[in-house]
Amino acid sequence: MPTTSRTELRARIVYVAAALLADQGAGALTTRRVADAAGVQAPTIYRLFGDKDGLLEAVAEHAMATQAAAKARIASDAAESGVDPLEDLEEGWRTQIEFGVGNPGVFRLLSDPDRVRGSAAARAGREVLVARVRRLAEAGLLRVGEDRAVDLVQAAGIGVIQTLLATPVEHRDPGLSDAMYRGVLAQILIEAPASAEGDPVAAAAVTLRAAAPRLLALTSAERDLLVEWLDRIVQQG
Repeated sequence: MPTTSRTELRARIVYVAAALLADQGAGALTTRRVADAAGVQAPTIYRLFGDKDGLLEAVAEHAMATQAAAKARIASDAAESGVDPLEDLEEGWRTQIEFGVGNPGVFRLLSDPDRVRGSAAARAGREVLVARVRRLAEAGLLRVGEDRAVDLVQAAGIGVIQTLLATPVEHRDPGLSDAMYRGVLAQILIEAPASAEGDPVAAAAVTLRAAAPRLLALTSAERDLLVEWLDRIVQQG
């Protein structure tokens, strides 16, 4: 009979715990229930993860890595197939809201700032949003800096999910997500090239800032200096 390696056993326990979290919420993640579901003794979990917090950390990383990988595939396919960057961003927003509302236990675990701050998977997930926003910048559609746009989209999405989860299903506003998304777009996008509310100089700086890493006619030091100047223009715009 083949022997299960430590790595395989650890992965099985994390998978089972993640399934319990998704199906029954964080309350289901007791050491005894996870051990029973994984077919191991409770001391095995302590040996592999240290304690329940260690198991939660592993489950959170697993969930974030799985979600980040799925988002990365979708974003990559959209970029390669030439999907409109605005359509790509909207699809990412919709997918994120549906995932959070549909998986409240996972969302609450993933939205813990202490866990997210040190998570490589969380950083990878954010990079997917960064790539989507970069496509908007390259298309000349942003009126704010890329970092500001990413923060606004991310903060708004988390806020929508938290609000919906805190509201009884029968009282949830079905238009909340769309209304918030349109509000964010109004903050980050150029309405028209000659808009009185937009700063055409800042908008041009945002677009050039997105292309700066590919300006190979400049030296690395020159590109860095250009980025510094453009960031200053964007911040003051």
